[in-house]
This record gives sequence, structure tokens and C-alpha cells, in this order.
Amino acid sequence: MIQLERCSVMNLENAMRGARNPLNSWARSDSYYDEVGNYILGENDLGLAMRLRKAGSDHRKYMRQIFVSVDITAPLYWWKEYDTYKVATVANSTSTMHKIHSKPFSREDFSHDHMTEEALAALDRMIEVLEQLRLRFVETKEKDAWYSMIQLLPESYQQLRTCSFNYETLVHIYFSRRDHKLAEWHTFCDWITSLPYAKELILGEEA
Repeated sequence: MIQLERCSVMNLENAMRGARNPLNSWARSDSYYDEVGNYILGENDLGLAMRLRKAGSDHRKYMRQIFVSVDITAPLYWWKEYDTYKVATVANSTSTMHKIHSKPFSREDFSHDHMTEEALAALDRMIEVLEQLRLRFVETKEKDAWYSMIQLLPESYQQLRTCSFNYETLVHIYFSRRDHKLAEWHTFCDWITSLPYAKELILGEEA
């Protein structure tokens, strides 16, 4: 289970202006803002962007200046894999250490969409134990109860992070993870393909 919400793509105009700096070709720029404020790449700019994208990472530096921000809610087992990507990524997460006791535990706090009936029963038992420990900690502030929650917490526990990266990083993620066995990566890669000009700039396909 993974959710991607509140996505923003920023700085496309500045990135494309920078792409024209090497040849001082700003006069050929034909992009514009539409009536609702979306930046639309004109034929000249899109053609340049695609040529530079196909020329390789040394030539498509403008893609490092197209920024993306998104809220991702995903299980800890997925975040462990995501944390492989340390270059040009930033994330602010909700705090398990500080807030794990702030609300009752429920199934909705855990990824369980692929669990068998036996696994769901085990998860429900774990939730009961975690909730007992949470209530004990809220009442007594007993540190062992808090530590027990942290150490028992399953990897299916969902965590929210606000993440930022750029289009160049998304190229690497997409082609590394699009065939991964985890369904969460397929959802993430599908989201990548939904971004503005993803087909041309991230996937490298013809317009």
C-alpha cells in the first residue's frame, strides 16, 4: 500500500531557460503559461529538451533543476528500499519516536492489502498488544512500554514523508524499479509517468 498526494512540479521555466544558456539561444524559446498557470513547453523548447535528454546526463543538466515535491505514505519495508536514493532527495517524515503513542493503533496504520487470512489474524493480535502497550505508556510514561512499542512495530507500519527530488533522480528511480516485485514500486513508477512531460523527459520517448 502506498499513497502519493499533494504533488507539485516546480521550476520548469527556469530549467529550460538554463538549458538554452550554452548556445545563447533564448530567442528561440517558445514556451508559455496557459490560462490556469501551467507552463507549456513549445515545440522548440520541447525539441531541445528531448535532444538533451537523449544525449546523456552530462548534457541534460536542466533536468536536475526541475523539482518535484510530494507527500508519500508507505510502509517501513518500502521506505528501507527508497532510502537507497540519497542523491538529490530530501524527506521530512512524521516522527515514530515522538508520536507513536498519540493515537490508537488500527489496521489502517499498516499495509495489509496482500496479507493472507492467517497473516491478518496475526496482525490483529499484534495491534492488540501494541494498543495495550500504548495505553500503559500514556497512563504511566513507563519507558519499557514505549520501547516495547518501538521494537515490536511491524515493517508494514505506514509512515508519511514529504519528499522532494528532481527529474534526473526520477529517471534513475524509474528504470531501476519499474519491474520490481513490490507492488508499491509499480504504483510509484506509474505516478512518475503521470508527471508533466514525463513521457518525453523521464522515459525518453518520442512526443
